[in-house]
Amino acid sequence: MAGKVGTDESEVSPSTREKILETAESLFARFGFAGVGMRAVADSVGVSKSALFHHFTSKRELFAAVLERSLLEFDARLAAADARARNARERVELFVVGVIDALVENPARAPLLLRSLFEVDYDEPADQAANNVLQRVIARVAAGLEQGMVSGELRRVPVQHTVQTLIGMTVFHFATGEFGDELLGAPLYSATEIRRRKEHVIDFIERALCARPD
Repeated sequence: MAGKVGTDESEVSPSTREKILETAESLFARFGFAGVGMRAVADSVGVSKSALFHHFTSKRELFAAVLERSLLEFDARLAAADARARNARERVELFVVGVIDALVENPARAPLLLRSLFEVDYDEPADQAANNVLQRVIARVAAGLEQGMVSGELRRVPVQHTVQTLIGMTVFHFATGEFGDELLGAPLYSATEIRRRKEHVIDFIERALCARPD
């Protein structure tokens, strides 16, 4: 690929684009959309600002690409869970495990997603791809709940409120940082607390949703 004037060949490579996304994800998660400038991203990655603009023409486009990248991970895990589930109860459990695994895989994801809910209106063209994935993720969870209600395995509950509850019990939990550590008396992202969180959310949701909870 031919680079732009003043831009090294390596700076316009796919690997550099991926490094930009990884770095920007961490910065946006920590400082929010308004708190991160393109110069700061370029400096953190170690590339020229012209190289950064080669990959992303604006900060909004970069933020949207970062968000889409994270959401695609959730979509893939939920799709795999949906394919494996033998019944509604197992689907709920696999959904919870998949979401939590995606969050703990990269500690920047939870705060990034939480920020995106109130910092971005999803009303610009650059946001469309990320919004499409977000809506697909929500639709997967909603469809799984509705299927369980139709089969009689799950109680009749407001689907949208239940999706909100699941977001709060997973994304919000892992976005609380030091507050969460202090509240639990242990690191949120420690193996023990991750296991406990999975067990707690699965038990809580099953007791709330299953028509015949154990």
